[in-house]
Amino acid sequence: MKKYILLLLTLIIVSCSKDNFNEQINQESKIVVEGWIEEDDFAQVLLSTNIPVTNVIDSTNILDHVIRSAKVTLSDGQTSEILRVKNDKNRVPPFVYFGSIIKGKAGKEYSLKIEYLDHVINAVTTIPKSVPLQNVEYVKSNPTDTTGYVLVKFDDPVNEKNYYQVATRIDEKEPVFVPALYGNLDDKNFQQSSVEMQFSRGILLFPKKKYTPYFTDGDVIYVKLRTQNKDALYFWNSWQNEIVNSKNPIYPSTTSLKTNIKGGLGIWAGYGQSTLILKTAPIK
Repeated sequence: MKKYILLLLTLIIVSCSKDNFNEQINQESKIVVEGWIEEDDFAQVLLSTNIPVTNVIDSTNILDHVIRSAKVTLSDGQTSEILRVKNDKNRVPPFVYFGSIIKGKAGKEYSLKIEYLDHVINAVTTIPKSVPLQNVEYVKSNPTDTTGYVLVKFDDPVNEKNYYQVATRIDEKEPVFVPALYGNLDDKNFQQSSVEMQFSRGILLFPKKKYTPYFTDGDVIYVKLRTQNKDALYFWNSWQNEIVNSKNPIYPSTTSLKTNIKGGLGIWAGYGQSTLILKTAPIK
């Protein structure tokens, strides 16, 4: 099983003992949500309970905290659907709630309702208008290097407020898009509407190989520019700050993680998106 995924469930820790874990699900544990719906795509949601601080955390016992029997309802205000669960063996954990009826459209609002045991969780998001990528390039510090970075170019619309996220996925190595390091952007920081920025690889939990911030010769990289809402920007910035500052994605400070989930933790986000494929230098 490939051990790649951005896991929110490991980020929220509660003090309780292993002996009475089942009892404390109802009393203390919170449900952690990582959900999204992109323009022209269907919703996906990952659910878990937070992990007791006394537990050893690895890719095996994470499965003990995955929620696979919740009722997850998505609505766009006119149509509703109950998301189904599928087993995706390329992910850790391998269970994903997915939609197949409601496809994301820019400007529309999407509500999520999660029912599990005695928990009822709600969240609402909208999909911002997409901003197209103009170009992506593979750049190196020195021509003789075998590693490099991604250079992203796009035009930030004038007189529009936008928040962005740059994410990448390496073909045949990563099954999901991973936010680039420092890839969450507020256009108030742009000096001009024509944007050109360089990005490193994002951080994965439970990687198959030791993490490095570089892309490598021979990689085929899918580069995605997402437009996102302010609450998603705040969440991903707080998540990133925990990793960068503490250098420990397993036990961050829970108080600084932002959320837009009512009755739980995590993020339900709508994204506009534009994706380009980048082929790096061939392996010599």
